[in-house]
Amino acid sequence: MEEDWKPKVDMIFTNAEDAYKFWTAYGGRVGFGVRKQYSHKTKDGLTTSCRFVCCKEGLRKPDKRDFKTINPRPETRTNCPVRLGLKNVDGKLLVHDFVEKHNHILHSQETTHMLSSQRKVSEFQRHQIDLADDAGLQQRKTFDLMSKEVGDRTNLGFIRVDQKNYLRKLRQRSLVHGEAGYLLQYFQKKLVKNPTFYHAFQIDAEEQITNIFWADARMLIDYRY
Repeated sequence: MEEDWKPKVDMIFTNAEDAYKFWTAYGGRVGFGVRKQYSHKTKDGLTTSCRFVCCKEGLRKPDKRDFKTINPRPETRTNCPVRLGLKNVDGKLLVHDFVEKHNHILHSQETTHMLSSQRKVSEFQRHQIDLADDAGLQQRKTFDLMSKEVGDRTNLGFIRVDQKNYLRKLRQRSLVHGEAGYLLQYFQKKLVKNPTFYHAFQIDAEEQITNIFWADARMLIDYRY
């Protein structure tokens, strides 16, 4: 009996989200990262067709600045042909194209958790990170503590960069809606009314605002004098 976790032509999915979850789980089981190549939708938001591929699909476009680069980034894509193509049939998505064979080495199960498509910070973990951050605990110590709670960092489901990115987005949102955000919005309004107005802010290693500086036209005149 063929494995039910493996894609096959004529497989049917209710929607694109379910199809992509299936493709992501398949990639984690086999040992490759996944991404969406394209998705075509109607004005009503109905997906008419989409294609999911291996993360190594295609090749990176040449950078015109490469001749100035001392240490260029290594090529990570291999133009891998692996893909899953779906089209809308009677309101559901039907698999009409599936290419299985990769042209690169696959990840072992011991390293699959490092793939970006397999990493996820759960809601409970976000709550833990929030509490530790509010308590002033360093990000590295928080990560080490959470790793010990689940036995090993391979069981955590995410890596340190995911924790850092989560906190960065959280602080960016707080800048928009928090007290610092209102202050920065006020500075922006002042700048629109007065082009000579100047402001700047400094952040620490944890990306929190530590200092704010501003100067208006009168202060600049006094300084020059």
